[in-house]
Amino acid sequence: MSTKLRLIILSFLQFFIWGSWLITIGAYWFQTKEWSGSEFGAIFSTMGIASIFMPSLMGIVADKYINAEKLYGVLHLLGAVVLCTVPLVTDPSTFFWVILLNMIFYMPTLALSIAVSYSVLKREGLDVVKDYPPIRVWGTIGFIVAMWTVSLLGFEKSASQFYVAAGAAFLLGFYSFTLPKCPPLSKNTPGRSVVDALGLKSFALLRDPKMLVFFLFALLLGAALQLTNAYGDTFLHDFDKVPAFQDTLAVKYPAIIMSISQISETLFILAIPFFLRRFGIKQVMFFSMVAWVLRFGLFAFGDPGSGLWMIILSCIVYGMAFDFFNISGSLFVETQTTPSIRASAQGLFMMMTNGFGAVLGSSVSGIVIERYFTDANGVKDWHNIWLSFAAYALVIAVLFVFLFKHKHNPELVDEHVEDVEPLLTIEQA
Repeated sequence: MSTKLRLIILSFLQFFIWGSWLITIGAYWFQTKEWSGSEFGAIFSTMGIASIFMPSLMGIVADKYINAEKLYGVLHLLGAVVLCTVPLVTDPSTFFWVILLNMIFYMPTLALSIAVSYSVLKREGLDVVKDYPPIRVWGTIGFIVAMWTVSLLGFEKSASQFYVAAGAAFLLGFYSFTLPKCPPLSKNTPGRSVVDALGLKSFALLRDPKMLVFFLFALLLGAALQLTNAYGDTFLHDFDKVPAFQDTLAVKYPAIIMSISQISETLFILAIPFFLRRFGIKQVMFFSMVAWVLRFGLFAFGDPGSGLWMIILSCIVYGMAFDFFNISGSLFVETQTTPSIRASAQGLFMMMTNGFGAVLGSSVSGIVIERYFTDANGVKDWHNIWLSFAAYALVIAVLFVFLFKHKHNPELVDEHVEDVEPLLTIEQA
């Protein structure tokens, strides 16, 4: 088996695991368990909590103590065991802690999968910049295939989705031990301080007003991402209560409709270099925020019948909403920081979006929906829920125009745009 094929299998399974439950857990929570919205918000904060500290800690372990591929495999096996226990949980409080434990094991594997892939490719004398992206795209395919599998098997509202994820995690865990060895590269080097190891020196960037404003908007946009991940699928499932929509494709297979978002994401990545060179980093980030307004606004007025085109268009717009801020944001960090702190600065960007942003968006949205948009019978006012989310994104976009000061430098963009690796995609945040 070729090296590239082995890494393709790794990437595919990595995101198949997450795609098996990330988008459909809301349907299980609301439709099957009928638990409250305020408690559900905390569930999506678990990935943010785990993202704040676990990737850095496991990175230290892989750098100094344990082969990266072995640590990667152990984490997936532990995650698989936890996923098998999820269907046994009977109360929302315990559910939170179980999912948090799963995320503690899963989130560091996102970075480790990249580290392992890079190490193997370099050892084979391959070009990481050229050869890794075609491998990584199979992760997105894996996420989409998982969503389709769970949907077509009728598991969207069932605990069986967690068994599907666990099966893939066990498979990937054992498979990891067959990968080429990736030994610790810093085993005999002097130890760094905890501040250095965790990349906390990058917080000094917040002293700069422009960087502070940028990272605050990264946090706010990270919160928006959690809104669409958490509630999109269960929003479509709720139409099952309306007789006129019960037999529509979007209600029978919501995850398949939602997977259009991931397909769109892969396509919009290709358009980013053109937009960055033509409009500049600030405008591309602004386009992303406008796209978030459209994403939520189209959901507000769409339905599985005559309004299905709005839901589909919302999923298409998602590609721009996520990718444009993700990639342009990482490029902004790349061009505004010195090489000595650049990796830590990218980690801070990820921490703001997938860490603090995820916690903020998940926690606050759950409370707001439960308090203001859910009636005594548990029925949610989805129209106004999505409109409130759209208003949130609109306020961010307007504030961004006035508060974020950055001039477009085409030469600087041309110098870096081809070399900037995308940060984590929807499947990873």
